[in-house]
Amino acid sequence: MSSTLKLMFQCAFMAMVPVIELRGALPWGITQGLPVPLAYGLCVVCNMIPVPFILLFINKILEWMDGHPTLRPISQWIEEHGHKKLEKYQKYHMLGLFLLVAIPLPGTGAWTGALVAALTKLPMRKAFPMILLGVAAAGILVLLVTVGAVAVFG
Repeated sequence: MSSTLKLMFQCAFMAMVPVIELRGALPWGITQGLPVPLAYGLCVVCNMIPVPFILLFINKILEWMDGHPTLRPISQWIEEHGHKKLEKYQKYHMLGLFLLVAIPLPGTGAWTGALVAALTKLPMRKAFPMILLGVAAAGILVLLVTVGAVAVFG
């Protein structure tokens, strides 16, 4: 396997992982030598892979986890995290969902946006495009910071 292909797989996996997502995978990919357009496209696409599954299944998974005493604290933490972010979403609705995903800060991103959309029962046909736009926008912001930092610090 070529080193570029290996880097692509690693970057793709990182983009799908909660907490890391595109915000961590994109700078990592670029600093590892992936071409900028490839790293950006790969991270956006791979960050979106878990979204439909979260939108479709997270409520059922959380319900199932609530029925198991050892998993209940985890499901409650996930729901609390989603409900904290829900305030911003409810204030601005679809724009709020976009901003929740687009602003690359801790506790935001595609996973959180999908969780909030699922908790509010927002249909996938409405949630998915806003989350995709948010991921693309976050990618541009992270890309600008990363390319600027690489230019300054070499």
